[in-house]
Amino acid sequence: MKNIIRINKATFYAYHGVFRSEQNIGGKFEADIEIHTNFSKAAESDSLKKTIDYESVYKVIYELAMSKKFYLIESLASTIVITIYDRFSNIDKIIVRVRKNNPPIGGVVDNVEVEVEMGKQDF
Repeated sequence: MKNIIRINKATFYAYHGVFRSEQNIGGKFEADIEIHTNFSKAAESDSLKKTIDYESVYKVIYELAMSKKFYLIESLASTIVITIYDRFSNIDKIIVRVRKNNPPIGGVVDNVEVEVEMGKQDF
């Protein structure tokens, strides 16, 4: 059985970027988290204690996004993956996507996105 917990489009206003203006003015960022885990026991018992609490996962994302200014969203996404994997047990695979809206790249672009995927074999 394949069990996945997803948090889609977690949005925060933060101060990440290479340019000083990005770190001073800030911008809108979004994150998607996909956690592959076995939550069949939680489903059977209807118990939050037997699954991964996605409110707690969201808090990790928010704290990381707001506590430090990253130059690269690649670094932010990698830090989110490693931190979530370290804090929560029973994760088989995790995928994190971080989007930076209206990036300053000299053209009209809705967003840029990076994706980091790691499984047990990567840790």
